[in-house]
Amino acid sequence: MIVDPRVLQEDFVPSEVVHRHDEVSHLSETLEPILRGDRPETTFLLGPTGVGKTCIARYTLDRLQEKRPDVQVAYVNCWQDHTRYRVLYAILDALGLALEVHRSTPKDELFDRLTEANDQPVVAILDEVDQLEETTALYDLHRLGHVSLVLIANREAELFAGFDDRVRSRLRAGTRVQFDRYSTEELVAILRERAKQGLEPGTVEDDQLHRIAQAAGGDARVAIGILRSAARLESRRGGGTLSDEALEEAIPDTREAIRRETIDGLIEHQRVLYDVVDEAGEIEPSALYAEYERRVDDPKTSRTLRNYLTKMVHYDLIEAVGSKRGRTYRVVGDRSELESE
Repeated sequence: MIVDPRVLQEDFVPSEVVHRHDEVSHLSETLEPILRGDRPETTFLLGPTGVGKTCIARYTLDRLQEKRPDVQVAYVNCWQDHTRYRVLYAILDALGLALEVHRSTPKDELFDRLTEANDQPVVAILDEVDQLEETTALYDLHRLGHVSLVLIANREAELFAGFDDRVRSRLRAGTRVQFDRYSTEELVAILRERAKQGLEPGTVEDDQLHRIAQAAGGDARVAIGILRSAARLESRRGGGTLSDEALEEAIPDTREAIRRETIDGLIEHQRVLYDVVDEAGEIEPSALYAEYERRVDDPKTSRTLRNYLTKMVHYDLIEAVGSKRGRTYRVVGDRSELESE
C-alpha cells in the first residue's frame, strides 16, 4: 500500500507546495538580497502549529539554493537545541565545521569558528525559536554579517517577551510572514498530493481524505500523521485499500502519539510545570508557581513561566480555563497511559 514512506512524514519537503503561494512569495522576496550578495533582514514565520511554517521555510531555501548554490542552509530545532552552545554547535555541524568540537569546548570558541567561516553566505532557520533558554545565541548570530536568520514561532508577543533587551532591539524591525490555519479543503488538497506520491493508486477515497482533514482541525501535521498511521495499520492487516475501521483507529492514535512526542520534548522546567498541573488536576497560577519553585533549584521568572504555559497551550498539552483573574490550568487528555508504559 505504501510506496514511498518519506512522503508520509511531516518533515517531507515536496517539490511543489500546495497552497501557501503568498507566503512563499513573501519569504522569497525577503531573502532575495542574498542573490545580490547582500544580507536580508531577519524574517519571522509566525502561526499555530501544523500550518506549514517549517515546510515553507525549507522549500523556499531549496529554491534559493537552486539560484545560488553557494548559499549554505543550517536548520536548528530549538525544541531540542535550546541553549547557546547547542544552537552554535548545530549550525557548525550543518556546515561541516563541528569536527573536534566537544562538550568542554567553550561557547566563545564555537562563535569564533562560525565567525571565521565567512567565505559563503549562511541562512540559519531556527525552528521553535521561542523555546530558546539563552537568546544570546540570536545576538551572536545577528552580529555575523554572513549569517541571515529565519525564525519560526507561534506568536510574536510571547516570542519577544522572552528576548532580552539587546536581542529585542536588534530583531524587532524584521519582516513578519503570518500563517493561518488551513481550511478543510486546503488540507484535503495537501493530503491528496501526499497520497498520490506515497500510496498506491486507488488506496484512499476522497471522502476519507475529507474525514481526515476535518479531524485534523486545520493542522497539517495531524492530518498527515492520521493518513500515515491509517496506511500502516491497513498494510499490517494486509488490506489493499484504506478501510474506515483503520481510519477511525488512526485518528485518536495519531493525536496521542503527537501528544506523547511533545511531552517527551519538553525542556526541564516546562516538564515540571506540566507535571504539577497534571498531578493537581486543575490549579490556579499562584499555586502552580509556588509548587514549581519548590521542585526546582533555579526557578525561572514569572514571565518566563507564563511563556512556557502559553507554549504548552499552543501545543494542546494544557488548557487555560477562565479569565485572567480567575484562570486555572488543566491537562488536555489523560496522561495515565503514559505512566503505565
